[in-house]
Amino acid sequence: MSTTFAADAAPAVNPRSRVILASLVGTTIEFYDFYVYATAAVLVFPHLFFPAGNDTTALLASFAIFGAAMVARPLGAIFFGHLGDKKGRKITLVGALLTMGIATFLIGLLPTFQTAGWFAPLLLVILRLAQGFALGGEWSGAALVATENAPAGKRAVYGTFPQLGAPIGFIIANGLFLAIAALMPSEDPSRPSDAFLSWGWRLPFLFSAVMVIVGLWVRISLVESPAFAKAVEHGRIQKLPLAAAFKTHWRELILGTFYMLATYVLFYLMTTFSLSYGRAPTTAAVPGLGYDYRTFVLMMIGGVVFFGIFTLVSGPWADRWGRRRTLIGITAAIVLFGLLWVPILSAGPVGVMAWLVIGFTLMGLTFGPMGALLPELFPANVRYTGSGISYNVSSILGAAVAPFIAVALWSYGGGSPFWVGIYLSVMALLTLAALVIGKETRDVNMDH
Repeated sequence: MSTTFAADAAPAVNPRSRVILASLVGTTIEFYDFYVYATAAVLVFPHLFFPAGNDTTALLASFAIFGAAMVARPLGAIFFGHLGDKKGRKITLVGALLTMGIATFLIGLLPTFQTAGWFAPLLLVILRLAQGFALGGEWSGAALVATENAPAGKRAVYGTFPQLGAPIGFIIANGLFLAIAALMPSEDPSRPSDAFLSWGWRLPFLFSAVMVIVGLWVRISLVESPAFAKAVEHGRIQKLPLAAAFKTHWRELILGTFYMLATYVLFYLMTTFSLSYGRAPTTAAVPGLGYDYRTFVLMMIGGVVFFGIFTLVSGPWADRWGRRRTLIGITAAIVLFGLLWVPILSAGPVGVMAWLVIGFTLMGLTFGPMGALLPELFPANVRYTGSGISYNVSSILGAAVAPFIAVALWSYGGGSPFWVGIYLSVMALLTLAALVIGKETRDVNMDH
């Protein structure tokens, strides 16, 4: 990119409404796509993409494919981070969104194990890896659009808008699945109807194409952020952003990875594991809560409303008190929450609802400040790469294994979630240690 282009582009400013919408719409689509897969991983894929046999084995295999995407995310972070730090945020965000949308749409067209044998789960793995690869570049780009264009003193507030895509995507994805399941009711609450398994499950994946078109329309109208334009103008663009990030900011890469760890584990326990645990019959070999799909998803959506509200609440807190101080208190609360799973869930339906509300409230409070914190760890010329690697390597340590470990611990506990809660507390303690070691980033200059 030439300095002439940078000089022309630098004076242009993105309107605040466009910044908010562009950062929000992409992550909404991103999380919609992942929630659609997460829901199908519980409801559909164990029945359709693996041979009949042990239900727990099929569920674990489905979760293993779910986790495979997390392995691809750091590779996506490197690829899209390189483009974002060399060529600009806009073109990179468009490419990541297209990759994600195409992969999700194609999942809706896949053959099942009954018609294609082991070729079916192989294709599912490939497309799931493509989803993860795209997601590796999506979040950091959206966070940079928000924070690099934020007015003074409101960076954490603006950083919550890409984070808000998570609860909104959850509500849209699960609301759509819920509506389709209601139109195709099943007589067996532990299994979707034949019509749903035959073709109904495909509709949410195919619908993603509509959302991607909207996202592209919004993002194509963006101009580059002042931070990236100044990096180009002053000749600070790195030939190899990845090498530069590891050479000069390896400490920040490690800290950022552990900052996100508790957030990722809590995120996937509350959204993926909880759906399995909530729907498992109380008489099963590994018993659960015994709720039917519709009832439990409605309860989850109620909890996710608190996720959205407290994501927005966390921004002003982090701007006022600082990212580090805010997150230390929230992470300590997550440690306590993990220790109290069994007492809370033992209180019947009220306890289950309280568990969901508390978990999703803490999720919003810990997730919201990350939109500002991780980008603030790195200078503009390696910011896309650095924040993306931290965010996505943490996905391997946290999200990739969280559902799998949770199911194993749930089985080990004979149906009790006690050890799953302990697992959450231990991961939160690691995040707490990183926050204590780290420094406050509220006042860093994002243009450098």
